[in-house]
Amino acid sequence: MPLTRRDFAKLGALGLAARLAPSLNAQTGERKTGYAVIGLGRIAGHFMGGIRNTTNSQVTALVSGHRDKAERIADQYGVPHSSIYSYEDFERIAENKAVDAVYVALPNSMHAEYTIRAAKAGKHVLCEKPMSTSVAEADAMIAACKAASVKLMIAYRCHYEPTNLKAVQLIREGAIGQVQAIESAFGFNIAAGEWRLNRKLAGGGPLFDVGIYSLNACRYLTGEEPEHISAFASVIDHDGRFKEVEENVAWTMKFPSGIVASCNTTYGAPMNGFFRVHGSKGTLEGAPAFNYDGLHLIGDFGGTHLDESNPARDPYQFQAQAEHFSHCVQNGLDPKTPGEEGLRDMQYITQIYRSAGISI
Repeated sequence: MPLTRRDFAKLGALGLAARLAPSLNAQTGERKTGYAVIGLGRIAGHFMGGIRNTTNSQVTALVSGHRDKAERIADQYGVPHSSIYSYEDFERIAENKAVDAVYVALPNSMHAEYTIRAAKAGKHVLCEKPMSTSVAEADAMIAACKAASVKLMIAYRCHYEPTNLKAVQLIREGAIGQVQAIESAFGFNIAAGEWRLNRKLAGGGPLFDVGIYSLNACRYLTGEEPEHISAFASVIDHDGRFKEVEENVAWTMKFPSGIVASCNTTYGAPMNGFFRVHGSKGTLEGAPAFNYDGLHLIGDFGGTHLDESNPARDPYQFQAQAEHFSHCVQNGLDPKTPGEEGLRDMQYITQIYRSAGISI
């Protein structure tokens, strides 16, 4: 029973609606949640492009160390120059009633500081992944947001994306039978001089940056938490890039049901982000599964052949997660990927590094 593109779109939409029904159904009549974007790098550009397509969100302030750049972006998004802040005077954001929430798009090591500072200023927080560079920081971020009675969501955009949601739906419905094993990988050949190669800023290597997608995917695909982790790390290219962080990490996870996952991440080679799930009735593969667009789901199970691409393009995924968080902020709801979700990944990342002989 081949699935058509229309079938795929329907299932994707149904899967998304099941997760985001409150957000999608209640946007009419909702005001726009105002966001201060902290850090104006590449990913912030994707997020602001996504916000532009929403009906319940808007950019109302910018935080940057480069005033000229911030003014150019402010003009693009209709942000008054009086709502541009430096990192030093960030606390003044508490006085800005047009700002309901912040989006933290800074290097990993700065996530905890600006989440905590935003919470103390009374602003809700949408923080990029990885949540932090240590379990202690993640705990402190959660505690600060709870103490200030503000919401904390980690920007796991794949949780709001139809291709990944459909894969979860098919697995939960038993389409591929009992899951036995999962393979997943994500990586790229990093250029020299990237801040991600600086341990102080990044916290670690590719595991923090792109390997976390495979780690998190194995958790949401199985619906389980790993009970045993084993890992190896290596540096192959001794060209000066990897003086502070590892180049490669490979790890396996065993889940309570007996499912075994094998994952790889690298900064030394192009590695299209994918997952492949093996079940007793067939297989399901997302390839690519974690990119901003061009996602593709393939499956063979129970007489069904699935081979469909998701036509949604960047910055759709950023739009979906902004809409969700804005709806939660306006209606007093808990986000689907709260700080506790990011904390769990930080705990597992710590275990992976420990097993591989790397201290963080």
